[in-house]
Amino acid sequence: MLRLVQAPNIALATLWVDTLLEAGIAASVQRQYLGAAAGHLPPDQCLPEIWLRHEEQEDRARALLDDLQHLPQRLWWCHCGEKVEGGFEQCWRCGALMPG
Repeated sequence: MLRLVQAPNIALATLWVDTLLEAGIAASVQRQYLGAAAGHLPPDQCLPEIWLRHEEQEDRARALLDDLQHLPQRLWWCHCGEKVEGGFEQCWRCGALMPG
């Protein structure tokens, strides 16, 4: 097993592990409940961690997490008048896909 990275919170840790698992990378969240010990332990030791089962998947896992953390940011106007910002390719109001 190999510790890949610490996550800032349990929500991101779970999202990252789910993404890795969908890509066929055996990963798990560890220390997900250690936040309750904050104040008794140093804060940097209470963050959830992402661990890989197979060390040979490290390069692929790091690349995937890097891509996930650096999604392209867009700004476009939908035909319905909705302003869509961020990494979204679909309108929240009407469901139309980003043009082009």
